[in-house]
Amino acid sequence: MNERQVLEALKDVKDPEINRNLVDLNMIRNIRIEGNSISLDVILTIQGCPLKVTIEEDIVKALKAIGAEEVHVHFGSMTDEERAALAAQLRGGAEKKAAAPPSILAPGSKTTFIAVSSGKGGVGKSTVSVNLAVSLARLGKKVGIIDADIYGFSVPDMMGIEQRPTVIGDMILPVLRMGVQVISMGFFVADNSPVIWRGPMLGKMLRTFFNDVKWDDLDFMILDLPPGTGDMALDVHSLIPQSKEIIVTTPHGTAAFVAARAGAMAMKTKHEILGVVENMAYSICPHCGEKTYLFGKGGGGRLAEELRTEFLAQIPLGLPDNHPSEPDFSPSVYKRDTEIGQIYEELATKVIGLTKA
Repeated sequence: MNERQVLEALKDVKDPEINRNLVDLNMIRNIRIEGNSISLDVILTIQGCPLKVTIEEDIVKALKAIGAEEVHVHFGSMTDEERAALAAQLRGGAEKKAAAPPSILAPGSKTTFIAVSSGKGGVGKSTVSVNLAVSLARLGKKVGIIDADIYGFSVPDMMGIEQRPTVIGDMILPVLRMGVQVISMGFFVADNSPVIWRGPMLGKMLRTFFNDVKWDDLDFMILDLPPGTGDMALDVHSLIPQSKEIIVTTPHGTAAFVAARAGAMAMKTKHEILGVVENMAYSICPHCGEKTYLFGKGGGGRLAEELRTEFLAQIPLGLPDNHPSEPDFSPSVYKRDTEIGQIYEELATKVIGLTKA
């Protein structure tokens, strides 16, 4: 074995956050070969990278595949200057930074934006957002989700995310979870502290999520909006005029009545409404399978008729049967092979068909 063979083998090992191979990122240093033993240094973007174990396992596997019997990996971290250079490399060159619009919002971007909104809180809008995002990823789509509910952020907790985004220079790398790239105000607030901001600051944070986050060539961007028609919802409507929208309600007549306001706002701002999702539609008896309509019946269908759009899904009350010991544990994401998981997959399939994405 020689150094060239080692570097060639490691071109198949990617940094999971940046999604580029370690060799091109200049993270592999000081390769030493003694017989069938290889040792090397891996220079990560930050000290204490949460994905260090995964990277080490991938390196060992790749080098043993070319005949190494022993592999010793030592980790270091980049200097500030190296991080700044890497940020420029990922942007395509420092000179392009100011001139180029963020690719996700640029004209001709292939990303389909879907804002998930509701007229009021407590209808399960965020649950629908995260399960739709994960289901789209399970169907092979590249998906991102922005937790735009700045005051009531919940997506990291719902998806079981404990790590924080990596920051390289002035660039933020979203957290990858269950195949979904995730960014949330919750990553930047300590100890679940309340956010006390006015409208202009909210808009600035939303623009940061678009401009300074390195999104990886997305098919879909899911926007979990705050309930109602306040400042953040207005910013989304003005910043992303091409966004489509899904309205979430419960079967209760009052919830559907209030949700109609969110639908009216979407229409006034020329957002296409993909359809209505009725959450907490019914409860299923675990013994006999009988449905009980705890919150009334028909609200979602009536709302879809009023907005002249499609009634996309009825999602029953439920709680994911997930255990904290599972590697992909999350409190709110349903497994693919469960009844509610299948309903979300059918919803995702409809969304793909309606958007032709």
